[in-house]
Amino acid sequence: MRKARLILSLFMVGFLAVSVAACAGSSTSESTGEYVDDSVISNKVRAQIVGNEALSIFDINVETFKGIVQLSGFVDTEQTKQLAGDVAASVDGVKEVQNNISVK
Repeated sequence: MRKARLILSLFMVGFLAVSVAACAGSSTSESTGEYVDDSVISNKVRAQIVGNEALSIFDINVETFKGIVQLSGFVDTEQTKQLAGDVAASVDGVKEVQNNISVK
């Protein structure tokens, strides 16, 4: 009976250790908390873009990874591209903006 309990206890500890490790982030993947934080940042950037009459959310894609916002898409002028980068940089939680928007 003791042996069965010991084996069950070891199994449970191993299962919990694997579960916790699966939630941890690395340099190439996000933890669950980081994913949620990045989703919030992306949505805030999108909201700022929607709120700016000079920008169109239909032309600009927003992705966030570990606080770094990447903008992509197509706009008509260099000024619009710069404005989108400035708007993204003004959002709380943004560590860096990679502005990969193309001017068409």
